Amino acid sequence: MLLLAQMPQARHGPSQLKPPALHVKSWLSSKQGPEETGRQGQPQGPGLRTRLLVTALFGAGLGGVWLAMRAEKEQQQQQRRTEALRQASVGQGDFSLLDHCGRARCKADFRGQWVLMYFGFTHCPDICPDELEKLVQVVQQLEAEPGLPPVQPIFITVDPERDDVAAMARYVRDFHPRLLGLTGSAEQVAQVSHSYRVYYSAGPKDEDQDYIVDHSIAIYLLNPDGLFTDYYGRARSAEQIADSVRHHMAAFRSVLHGSGH
Repeated sequence: MLLLAQMPQARHGPSQLKPPALHVKSWLSSKQGPEETGRQGQPQGPGLRTRLLVTALFGAGLGGVWLAMRAEKEQQQQQRRTEALRQASVGQGDFSLLDHCGRARCKADFRGQWVLMYFGFTHCPDICPDELEKLVQVVQQLEAEPGLPPVQPIFITVDPERDDVAAMARYVRDFHPRLLGLTGSAEQVAQVSHSYRVYYSAGPKDEDQDYIVDHSIAIYLLNPDGLFTDYYGRARSAEQIADSVRHHMAAFRSVLHGSGH
């Protein structure tokens, strides 16, 4: 299981926002002609059309306030979750691995980029291919939206005994042209896995010397500062993950603009 505990979120009720006053009476009176009269010739109150207009304007005001309150509440919840995840000290420190082209890679190489990262192994029969396919779907959805920064997909093996550079190169080409496969020595893989709280354990070998590696299943999101920002388990769909990444991107932009960068 993934050794990450989702921090509880504090519950805050909606702030007591007063609906904006609707100064429609004077505007309506300036636009209306003579007062309507009833059958007895007595002045009547505002007509049906006027009352509908007042109701519509009042409802629109309340709707706008409700939407603003909801957006503010969602943003506060996301900020609390992000801060709790950062305090979990996941992804601290550097790592040193080889990519599927044989080039040395470290954490600093991905600064300035959004990263979606998955730990698995190439001999995995079903879960790893499914999760990598989901990760690729997220990247493709975000690539199709103008104005969004690109997301770098990364696959890190937890089976360095079999997943050398050549094996990783053969594997990643079946998913996405920008999917980067990372491998290394047993010690290097152990270091990066420990940094991201990834559990893995190789099972017994069969008569063909084949074996399964039991491991944590999660897709990690890193922001352009290289900080672990969120993670997504098997239950999250590609659409849900893409939506979450969009929210994190928007929050990151707002922080940058707010700090004057």
